[in-house]
Amino acid sequence: MAVSINPRVAELLGHDHHLPAVPRERLTPAALRARFAQPPAWQPDIAVERWFKAPNPAPAAVLIPVVLRPEPTVLLTQRTAHLKKHAGQISFPGGRCEPNDEGPIATALREAHEEVGLAPERVQVLGTLPTYTTGTGFVVTPVLGLIEAPPHGQHGLALEADPGEVEEIFEVPLAFLMDPRHHQRRAFMVAGAEGSVEPSAIEFFAMPWRPAGRPASAYSEVGEYFIWGATAAMLRNLYRFLSA
Repeated sequence: MAVSINPRVAELLGHDHHLPAVPRERLTPAALRARFAQPPAWQPDIAVERWFKAPNPAPAAVLIPVVLRPEPTVLLTQRTAHLKKHAGQISFPGGRCEPNDEGPIATALREAHEEVGLAPERVQVLGTLPTYTTGTGFVVTPVLGLIEAPPHGQHGLALEADPGEVEEIFEVPLAFLMDPRHHQRRAFMVAGAEGSVEPSAIEFFAMPWRPAGRPASAYSEVGEYFIWGATAAMLRNLYRFLSA
């Protein structure tokens, strides 16, 4: 079922100001490697989306690429507006698992290569997070990998967006995403279950980010990247993993 919603107009329920940010010393390459080598006991906040369930979800994987700059960043993409699913949304590089893929890590690396031109040998894979099942019909395995940044003074990663899928490639500071003060809880109303006249509220996370100097665009009149839905939920689960 095709569903068109504008998450920016969903009711803002609040932020999680009571939760601490992940300490910056846990966001260094060495700390990230150690955390995945010896994972703590923890639970993800969200594992399955509650809305628009597909009867037979397909396996998929995404790459959470952490770029090793002086202040580490997460590489994200803005999808093109013509796609059938998740058009115009912000996402990690990734997609459906293909029969020739040797598991979700292979899927995430292949898709990242196809979508943004990131060669697999440039990614140091640290591990995976628990699967996240989307209402659009995918069981997604998030794969976290480290990417070495160019030498000091060379900002670009020499990536190339697939014009059929990716409108823009950008980076968001990892520290910003790992601070719950920036995690919005929002909700929109959907029709109730069959036979019910009562609508129900569906909650989701959003992490709007506005880099300095970004102009307004076709996706945002205020020049912000509106990270929400599955991407925000997987980032929230990463927060839980790193803060446990």
